[in-house]
Amino acid sequence: MLLTDFRGELAALSAALLWALASFIYARLGKQMSPLWLNLTKSSLAVGMILLTLVLRRDASPQLEWNGFMLLFLSGAVGIGFGDSVFFAALTNLGARRALLLEAIAPPLSACLAFVFLDEQLGLTAWLGILLTVVGVAWVIVERTPEQTAVLNLNLKRGVILGLLAALAQSSGAVLSRAALAETAVSPLWSSLIRLAAAVTVLLLWLGRHPSWQALQPLRSGRFLTVITAAAFAGTYLGIWLQQTALKFTETGIAQALIATSPLFIIPIAMLTGERVSFRAILGALIALAGIWLLFAS
Repeated sequence: MLLTDFRGELAALSAALLWALASFIYARLGKQMSPLWLNLTKSSLAVGMILLTLVLRRDASPQLEWNGFMLLFLSGAVGIGFGDSVFFAALTNLGARRALLLEAIAPPLSACLAFVFLDEQLGLTAWLGILLTVVGVAWVIVERTPEQTAVLNLNLKRGVILGLLAALAQSSGAVLSRAALAETAVSPLWSSLIRLAAAVTVLLLWLGRHPSWQALQPLRSGRFLTVITAAAFAGTYLGIWLQQTALKFTETGIAQALIATSPLFIIPIAMLTGERVSFRAILGALIALAGIWLLFAS
């Protein structure tokens, strides 16, 4: 059996790995630039990359009705504009490992929102998967380590709230996007461009009210600019492309479950950088991911 027989699964795992790496990088960059400006810079770079790809591929603009366009626009504004901003804020408070684990709640939240707003039915196995995911994430988040201080505990509470808001925003964005894509034939790159352009628009409007050009000071550093460009290329540009490849060549449930394995990839990365990772943290991540598998296997 050839590797090409598993190109969808390999693409999904590659997307999960790239998002784990990008999240680790953004956690470091977030110490030098505010979450809103970091999101704006990352999204603007990704828009430029996608535009260049569309020109090179001679991909004509899609025939998209106004309702579909607005759903994608709202999806990008909520899921990327707001969602990624609060996720970056969560990264600075929780670190990449815990913040990314909180993202595991996004698939169950998406299923619940689709159940309410899109009338997508959930069986007993799916509800069990949602319960396992929440339990696994909560078990890791509430873990106390000897290194924690009072300041870290305050950051933990703030980080959890921000992480939950990020998961809710990204779940809402996913449901809006699903509603749009179900009724249109827009290509993955064009839908990604619309969503990212919406995020950039919303962020520009928000930051334009009280512009602080001093916040862009880190971009004068060639090293910072190189690192954030690499993170945008890997985590946003390539990540989206690999996600769509996975959805094309394997079943949706398998693709989404494999893409959600980012918390497992971040554990060895955290250990390599000297972070202490307990057995409880590893087991909690495995329980959460088992819940996601049950959700999509139902």
